[in-house]
Amino acid sequence: MNKNKISIVILAAGKGSRMKSSKAKVLHSISGKPMLYHIIKASLEISNDISVVIAHQKEIVQEQMNNYFNDINFITQDVKNFPGTGGAMKNVDPKNEKVLILNGDMPLIDAKSLQDFLTIQADIIMSIFKLQNPDGYGRVKIENEQVQYIVEQKDASEDELKIQSVNAGVYAFSKDVIKKYIPLLNNDNAQKEYYLTDIISMAKKDALSIKPLVVDEENFKGVNSKKDLSDSEIIMQRKIKEKWMALGVTMQLPSSIYIEESVTFEGECKLENGCRITGDTIIDNSHIKSGSVIQDSVIKNSDIGPMAHIRPASYIQDSHIGNFVEIKKSSLKGVKAGHLSYIGDAQIDEGTNIGAGTITCNYDGIRKYKTIIGKNVFIGSDTQLIAPLTIEDDVIIAAGTTVTSGKVQSGSMAINREKLRILKGFYYKFFKKINK
Repeated sequence: MNKNKISIVILAAGKGSRMKSSKAKVLHSISGKPMLYHIIKASLEISNDISVVIAHQKEIVQEQMNNYFNDINFITQDVKNFPGTGGAMKNVDPKNEKVLILNGDMPLIDAKSLQDFLTIQADIIMSIFKLQNPDGYGRVKIENEQVQYIVEQKDASEDELKIQSVNAGVYAFSKDVIKKYIPLLNNDNAQKEYYLTDIISMAKKDALSIKPLVVDEENFKGVNSKKDLSDSEIIMQRKIKEKWMALGVTMQLPSSIYIEESVTFEGECKLENGCRITGDTIIDNSHIKSGSVIQDSVIKNSDIGPMAHIRPASYIQDSHIGNFVEIKKSSLKGVKAGHLSYIGDAQIDEGTNIGAGTITCNYDGIRKYKTIIGKNVFIGSDTQLIAPLTIEDDVIIAAGTTVTSGKVQSGSMAINREKLRILKGFYYKFFKKINK
């Protein structure tokens, strides 16, 4: 694709007061990434010239986006002297001949939707929705495939209120239109702001071509509240899961599953209901059972859960991880950990079995330490492995043992249980004493 045809400007300067949050609106997350991330990602698929206009919490917004992208132009809006969408464009100098202006609170926009603006030839292209019930929206009057004017609902006549075409808030201008009309905008209105929509009326007076583009309301949905954020999350989750199911992933009750945008699947995978998979996780030829949580990890040729928790930086291959097992920052290859265990900061090799109730004691309150377990090690139930610790190949750790030695040599058995004592008749003496 030729990315030199269009420049994209994303307006991300607003506070978003209706979000009821101290966080800048465009940084609220959907499917694991800030809203602004999703818009920039889609924009980069069709353009090599992306500008983001910032103001509120501008340093934080820029820093977070720089974690994901290079070569994005950040422009600070002078909101004190030039507030509004028109004011946001004052210092923008686009490289390409067509300029697409997006809002930073439309995280569901995709590259295909943006490409449609390249299919129409006009001085101005204005996005519109067709709504059965347009109540609350500004109406767009269209005749002979040309936009005639925009009228706000409060100013609309009875006939204009019947118009079903409404402003979707995204515009494509020729570069010449931007250069000519942005300097002519004024703030002679009740809000004392500079509005991009004023360009429509000025351009109409100059007989420029202004064409509508009917867009999918779902893709251009704006987020102005926590309710909008939740609604958009549902839509994005549906799209993510539909994409992966089309590529062969099996999902049981997909509406109950949460998958972040950065997760990838390879080979034959199955997800049961209630899974949560986040971060830069790779699932390869694996079965994730109900209620399991996987974060920033790699799972290959394994089954996980139900109700397992795989925390960040774990690598699990050819293994069975059962219910209520928690794994953190560990590498397991060919391992069985059936239930009720914690494995943290560990490296465990093939053929090893982790008994129920086993924990790696990896933290002394100040530092984390590593546990290394070799091949064909059998660890009995209710075992504590106190790191730093190395257990070599072909070792048995007896149930109930606390391993404190720094190394258990190959071929050994480790056991440190107390000898069992049985006090005959104690039960009756004990309760007789209590009941007196």
